[in-house]
Amino acid sequence: MDILVTLAALGFLMFVAYRGFSVILFAPVAALFAVACFHPSLVPPYFSGIYMEKLAGFLKPYFPVFMLGALFGKLIELSGFAKAITERVVRLIGERNAMLAVVTVCALLTYGGVSLFVAAFAVYPFAAELFRSANIPKRLIPGTIALGSFTFTMDALPGSPQIQNIIPTSFFKTNTWAAPKLGFLGAVFVLAIGMAYLTYRRRQAQARREGYGEEAAAPDAAAAGGAEKSIHPLVAFLPLLLVGVLNLAFTRALPKVYPGPIDLAPYGVKDVAPMDPSKFIALWAVEGALLVGIAVIVATALSRVRGPFAKGATLAIGGAMLAAFNTASEYGFGGVVAALPGFKAISAAMTDAISNPLLNEAITTTTLAGITGSASGGMSIALATMGQRYLEQANQLGIPAEVLHRVASMASGGMDTLPHNGAVITLLAVTGLTHRQSYGDIFAMTLIKTAAVFVIIGVYYAFGIY
Repeated sequence: MDILVTLAALGFLMFVAYRGFSVILFAPVAALFAVACFHPSLVPPYFSGIYMEKLAGFLKPYFPVFMLGALFGKLIELSGFAKAITERVVRLIGERNAMLAVVTVCALLTYGGVSLFVAAFAVYPFAAELFRSANIPKRLIPGTIALGSFTFTMDALPGSPQIQNIIPTSFFKTNTWAAPKLGFLGAVFVLAIGMAYLTYRRRQAQARREGYGEEAAAPDAAAAGGAEKSIHPLVAFLPLLLVGVLNLAFTRALPKVYPGPIDLAPYGVKDVAPMDPSKFIALWAVEGALLVGIAVIVATALSRVRGPFAKGATLAIGGAMLAAFNTASEYGFGGVVAALPGFKAISAAMTDAISNPLLNEAITTTTLAGITGSASGGMSIALATMGQRYLEQANQLGIPAEVLHRVASMASGGMDTLPHNGAVITLLAVTGLTHRQSYGDIFAMTLIKTAAVFVIIGVYYAFGIY
């Protein structure tokens, strides 16, 4: 009975997310319903003492990353830098390689700090034009954008500023560059297999003499319109390059600036407990890099961003708040569920069935990411409930925390893109396509990136590299 109630709560949350209802509203409903089945009188204490504490605990360290990432992406869009980058990549790669060009642009934007959602909006107009020129079916655009935005740059490539690569740092005291060799190998695997799949799908369409299909809607053409003045590609690439380089530089420099606990009492702040900077170094590094990137965009494109800045910033921050609260709600849900007898029984059963911490972490994380429809949400639940156990088991087996970090990050980006995933729904809405038309290709990317995490686990055990 305990396990059934826990699974029912998880199933209910997945169902309402799939139906398009707000996770912020229904995550506490699902969690507290499970509590009510055991101890109705404990519903208020669980809500205030666990759910809200976990929700606030997630927002406290991570909201600045959501906000700065969204603002950075919006400014990349408003400044015209996204369009300039796309044009340069297409010129270098060629229109004949339209799919690779779109994947490359998405990868550059997301690895440079642009949020996954913003990348879809920024790239689609140009992807539509490229696919139309090359007579590639429009229905293949979502899968192509998904490969470039939702896979290897999100959680595999070391140093990625995406939230999926940042969350593990707080649990394992690592940084965003954890296990670089495994991350790079995983990224190559996903990119190679993903491009092979997309090429196969394109050739299938050509064999059936299937072309682009319906004409792109009017907004596509408008969005693809050129900027009033050309932008030098080096200027457009500069903010992305700075975010990547400074993220690495700050990651290495900050531990030297803050080598031990920070106590603010000598400065007159007596109501704040001493903090351990190792938990925040990765966050500070990404935030500092994004701040510099934002400043550079404003400095180099002031005339372009000055007018729409107020409205654009408002939209960006609103989107960041929605994304952050969605994830925080799932984190609070995970905290409540983890305190239930049913979840403890499930965790014990999984631990007994899968004693290897890397396999257990990968399966648990990707399963919860699939249930919640969120990579960051599923990983947050998994690490909040099992992270310390994974770390203890890894220490006993001599497995570095960096490997735990990379496995958790890549596993979160496995089954997260099921049909109810917010990014998937947004991508299909942006492209004007339906699940029936294009989700099959997105699901193929989901299977490829899920397989990748088990590939890197095998590589680690076979060769001991990380």
